[in-house]
Amino acid sequence: MPTRASVPSPAEASAESQPPSLVRSSTPSAVPSAGGLPGRASLAGIGLAVHLGFALLLVASLVRYVMRHSPADNLMVLGLAAVACLLYAVVAVLARRGHPGAPWMFALVAVWAVLVVAAPSFAWCSFALFFLSRYALAGAAAYAAAGITAAATAAGLFRMSGGTDLAMLLGPLAVGAMLTLIYDRIQHDAEEQRRLHAEVSLAQEQLAASERRAGTIAERERVSREIHDTVTQGLASSLLLLEAAGRAWPSDAARRDLREATALLRGNLSETRSLVHELASPGLDASPLPEALLLAARQYVPEARLLVTGEPRPVSPEVRHALLRVVQSAASNIRLHASAGAAAVTLGFLPEAVTLDIYDDGAGFDPAAAAPPSDAGGYGLRAMRQRVEQLGGVLSVQSAPGEGTIVAAQLPLPSAGQGTADTAGAPA
Repeated sequence: MPTRASVPSPAEASAESQPPSLVRSSTPSAVPSAGGLPGRASLAGIGLAVHLGFALLLVASLVRYVMRHSPADNLMVLGLAAVACLLYAVVAVLARRGHPGAPWMFALVAVWAVLVVAAPSFAWCSFALFFLSRYALAGAAAYAAAGITAAATAAGLFRMSGGTDLAMLLGPLAVGAMLTLIYDRIQHDAEEQRRLHAEVSLAQEQLAASERRAGTIAERERVSREIHDTVTQGLASSLLLLEAAGRAWPSDAARRDLREATALLRGNLSETRSLVHELASPGLDASPLPEALLLAARQYVPEARLLVTGEPRPVSPEVRHALLRVVQSAASNIRLHASAGAAAVTLGFLPEAVTLDIYDDGAGFDPAAAAPPSDAGGYGLRAMRQRVEQLGGVLSVQSAPGEGTIVAAQLPLPSAGQGTADTAGAPA
């Protein structure tokens, strides 16, 4: 006959693998739009600094040129500078609003080329013009505008050196090439970041949908277990009693079976109402755990006994509910299938766990050969195991044909203060 020694130990229970937890990343509030200056939303301050730098350098260049040249020369340069400044403002506004501004940008580059060749003092403003061209344009047009700006700046500085300083010619070209490479790299990294943000957002949406589907499936399974452990088991037992009463009617035994069936049906009605109200257990939750377990067992096996071992410990409502349902399902199976002469429930308190054994000396069965769940039944053992494992516990069944059955469950105790204390009674 199966013995209690074969029930898993606390160490074995703790060795059971736990479901992996999912850590949610925070969803990006917005994914930057493609095109334009990389990270436009986050780099708006840099764009403003570039525009302010252009204005400052333009004023400084004007002051320097006016102080070093005659009024006749000043008139033409001042006109070109004013036109360049106006075009710069138009291009900057259009680019900020996302409107195409290629004609305006190339008009600005053309005016700027004439200005910087005629007055190389304005060469320093070419940096701002370079960034504006990359900000306002894309593709080959951006490279063309930046290249023309660099070439015009090189021509103006080389002319200022009298055509003798090769560094003045090559310097702007080299700086333009380096800035182009750096900007392209920054733009590539920004586009990659936007792509990754989009992928993360999509993955999080898919994960949320998957979690909703999993939650729906888990809720359906939970409701099916509750119905099986309450209404289905009670109706099956009531049916057996009514059939027995029908065969023996009108004997005293038949009347007794009829009364028991009536009591079970009333209990099923109460359980059905409790399922509507968040699947509670009226009549069981208010009593101490040992008494509630004994009451649950005696609903199906009136001669069931209870034994409590160990020092009583607090248990959480979730653990209490699982223990009650395991006892109900096991006791119903004893009544329906075991033909047992004796049944006992043992509630044990270990330092870090609570154990529950339901024993009967009935017909027994081969657990490995048990039929899978179907319309005819077979959900009880699976539902009990799911209940226990969802709370981090283990459930085992020891049985053999003709040697009775032990259903053993072990659940970890909650942290101090999380459970509701249930006092143990004397052996019943």
